[in-house]
Amino acid sequence: MNSNITPTNERLTDTTERNQAWAEISKFVVERVGADTYERWFTNASVFDISDTLVEVIVESDTHQLWVETNYMPELQAAVNDFFGDNHVVSVIVDLDESALVVEDESTKGQKKSNTSKKAASRSPEQEKAFEKKLKASGLNPQFTFNRFVVGHSNEFAHAACSAVAEQRGLTYNPLFIHGSSGMGKTHLMHAIGHERLQRDPDAKVVYMTCEKFTNEFIDAVRKGDLTKFRNRYRNADLLLIDDVQFLAGKERSQEEFFHTFNTLLDLQSQVVLISDRPACEIKNLEPRLVSRFECGLTVEVQQPQMETRMAILQRKMDEWDVNLNEELIEFLAKRIRTNIRRLEGGLVRLATYASLGSDCVSLERAESLLKDILREEGAKQVTISAIQKTVSEHFDVKVSDMTGRRRPANIAYARQVAMYLSRKLTRCSLMEIGEAFGGRDHGTVIHACKKIAKESDNEMQVRSTVEMLDSMLMK
Repeated sequence: MNSNITPTNERLTDTTERNQAWAEISKFVVERVGADTYERWFTNASVFDISDTLVEVIVESDTHQLWVETNYMPELQAAVNDFFGDNHVVSVIVDLDESALVVEDESTKGQKKSNTSKKAASRSPEQEKAFEKKLKASGLNPQFTFNRFVVGHSNEFAHAACSAVAEQRGLTYNPLFIHGSSGMGKTHLMHAIGHERLQRDPDAKVVYMTCEKFTNEFIDAVRKGDLTKFRNRYRNADLLLIDDVQFLAGKERSQEEFFHTFNTLLDLQSQVVLISDRPACEIKNLEPRLVSRFECGLTVEVQQPQMETRMAILQRKMDEWDVNLNEELIEFLAKRIRTNIRRLEGGLVRLATYASLGSDCVSLERAESLLKDILREEGAKQVTISAIQKTVSEHFDVKVSDMTGRRRPANIAYARQVAMYLSRKLTRCSLMEIGEAFGGRDHGTVIHACKKIAKESDNEMQVRSTVEMLDSMLMK
């Protein structure tokens, strides 16, 4: 044991001892994770408590806690062991003054509300009117706030990152790139960032718009010869929120303008938040320099919500809309509509409207009839990675175990790449999940496979025909 600090069962109140402990532990952390990683994730950490068996390390936000626990716990534990010996367990906690509050009663389990979003500082009617005008001018939806966003396992990291950006906790998250399938709540989070920033600083220049609108305004400015006004609007923003950046694909002049706007804002230390339906590296016909810029900050994914999160969303919406459906119907909706939050809310609206117009209780049979189009869309065949592996292995005459193993002969490697490409295209699995299904490969391997097969499909008729045939077989 290298420590000169005596652990105790009582919480340490001596700031000097805590600071001394962290200063020593930090040296070991830097050795293991490197200076850049330490600077990003551990700079503002400290020791909060030391007992006979436990060392509590406090970090500044939910994002830091989640990232450290997910990626650097072995290194942090080893650093604590180097200092205290092997009889201590390390725990990462969040500064309570900065953290979000978690609500976990039965009706809203999994829901998380931002402390800062709850404050709702009292404003006079005139101030409230001015604030609403500011929201409208910024392009923000006043309904999309953090305290209206239900947090679950599928979106907690994205929520924590967005909260950190809204509270301006440094430049670690600039740009913040959020991706995920349609209807997962990405736009809600983006609007919430803008709303929170204006709550904190009503004089901040916040601009929200879709990438399509950015492109159309740029074309219009070129046509009118009024680029200066266009550039002043975006390049002087304190917070720029751009939705659907995949729309830039193939638009060379718009990409050029966006590239310079992006660089100007980052040079001015203004915050940029971007939303896409896929990772930046998977947006076809997007300039490599833009992909590089988009990936230089923090990238987070919003995934399909789990059952408990879907239940919490429905309960929250019923409270907001002042409607009441029985528990059986809510569970029916949450079980049958899994992949799209907008579709889930649409189903609730339809049942609630029917219930309000009639005196009879809505039965499950009636609900199924009312929602038949939504359920038909939701019930479309869900392709699994295992099904893809089986189909591809049969076509290329290789074993599934070969595709998930470490062997790398050309025929196996190619079949594996095709299967990875189809898994990314036909499932909602993340890059990490796909890599794990193929023998624990990292997301970079999956990205390479997807890019390779996509390029070959574009350029080679035989490859395109093979991929289309396999796609058709899987979707039957």
